[in-house]
Amino acid sequence: MSSAPLASVLFVCVHNAGRSQMAAGFLQHLAGDRIEVRSAGSVPGDRVNPAAVEAMTEAGIDMSAARPRILTTEAVQASDYVITMGCGDACPVFPGKKYLDWALEDPAGKGVDAVRPIRDEIRTRVEALIAEIDATREARRP
Repeated sequence: MSSAPLASVLFVCVHNAGRSQMAAGFLQHLAGDRIEVRSAGSVPGDRVNPAAVEAMTEAGIDMSAARPRILTTEAVQASDYVITMGCGDACPVFPGKKYLDWALEDPAGKGVDAVRPIRDEIRTRVEALIAEIDATREARRP
């Protein structure tokens, strides 16, 4: 059996400091090396939102070392799934990729109490994404 990932996923939000970082954290935690995970921002912030880091720590995921990254054409090209969270037209579109837009509240400037429901919604969506990737993989088996 191949050790190659089933798919690669890129999460994109404007600052790559909250939503996309939490989504990447959940996907890495829940899928391990079965799915390749990237995150980026169209206008990356200076640091990951401390309230997002705290909310994820409560969920058992350490994001303290995460750093915002710039969205690149190469990252999009290397990904099977591109999931945007408010970056609008800044995300390049390439044929053969699956694009999803998750309308999620921006946690910027909010405290951990306001970030928790956003975190929980992201977890739910990431779990559904993993199920979709697994189902797609099963459907392709001979």
